[in-house]
Amino acid sequence: MTKETIQSPEVVTFGCRLNTYESQVMKDLAIQAGLNNAIIINTCAVTSEAERQARQTIRKLRRENPQAEIIVTGCGVQISPEKYADMPEVSRVIGNDEKMQAASYAKDVNHERILVNDIMSVKETAAHLISGFDGKARAFVQIQNGCDHRCTFCTIPYGRGNSRSVPVGEIVNQIKILIENGYPEIALTGVDITAYGADLPGKPTLGQMVRRLLNLVPDLKRLRLSSLDPVEMDDDLWNLIATEPRLLPHLHMSLQAGDDMILKRMKRRHLRNDAIGFCKKARELRPDCVFGVDLIAGFPTETEEMFQNTLNIVEDCDLTFLHVFPYSPRPGTPAARMPQVTSSTIKERAALLREKGQHAIEKHFAAMVGKTVNFLVENNDNDLLSGKTDHFAPIQVQGTGNVADVLTAKITGYTKDYLVGELV
Repeated sequence: MTKETIQSPEVVTFGCRLNTYESQVMKDLAIQAGLNNAIIINTCAVTSEAERQARQTIRKLRRENPQAEIIVTGCGVQISPEKYADMPEVSRVIGNDEKMQAASYAKDVNHERILVNDIMSVKETAAHLISGFDGKARAFVQIQNGCDHRCTFCTIPYGRGNSRSVPVGEIVNQIKILIENGYPEIALTGVDITAYGADLPGKPTLGQMVRRLLNLVPDLKRLRLSSLDPVEMDDDLWNLIATEPRLLPHLHMSLQAGDDMILKRMKRRHLRNDAIGFCKKARELRPDCVFGVDLIAGFPTETEEMFQNTLNIVEDCDLTFLHVFPYSPRPGTPAARMPQVTSSTIKERAALLREKGQHAIEKHFAAMVGKTVNFLVENNDNDLLSGKTDHFAPIQVQGTGNVADVLTAKITGYTKDYLVGELV
């Protein structure tokens, strides 16, 4: 991205899978609008570190592309538009609603420098049909946006607005296009997908929508769900976990902590036993299920005993994949006004959780040795194939294959980072 003139718009993405999906929509809209010599940065506001990285990237891109138009959007802009608009490197900023509108990318138009509306006033999620994802083997499909809950540490509802769902017919149409274009695996994504349907006529649940989707798209062979809330699972979703092999056996929970007092202070909907019960029930229905979670280290008021409960839940739930966030106070949130844990303690606890996570994933790797697995090829580097197994474990295999192939391998070993296998 260091050319004198960028012929087609470039999009740089930070943050979640929903941002990944939206970035592809934005790129398509910008190309259709004829925008060129432009870089669009899609920011994240989950942590202060995510925002720091975005600002650092903006400055770097301006140095490398002095003549380009730099447009900044995403949750960081939606929440704090002036913070980005005040950067001399930035040409203009647009909000999370505006970034999904073609008019925002029209060239030869005198755009406002700050174009950010009230996201809470947005009542629907507009459908955008895309043909594919540049350079990716797995496709992401938005089924929901926004969040009706107000966790004490989180600013995302102020970046995304209230929960709103995509009707199943629009989801089906999008997935059919992606399958026709060679994507063997689809991940359904949103901000709070277990809230799906509450705003739609008839209030269909997530499980009802997924069941209908799988019935209407028999060619969809591999389906993943993004983050689930353990207390919002519906009966249809449990039934699909038990009976539907196309729903892959890797479930991710937005857990955040394993201590009840901390969970209450976070204003989470679940308690410790809800998470343990979720994992137990899922494994009873599907014994090969593995679990990933988000965990926050060093939330305000967290004592050593409380932190130990979070460490222990890794084993109590038999978790495999840990996504650890050192606590980062977000301006204006209730948690930022609570008694804070020292930065050194936060760093230490995050390191302990990551160490626990490394043991957990290596335990899974060791259990897979000798077994035969399917995997989606995400990269081919001189016949070194890398990708993800059905359980979302990284794998490397020597052999021939193409990106987006689903191949079978026998696991022969592992490193600390990935499984090693042979094609069968």
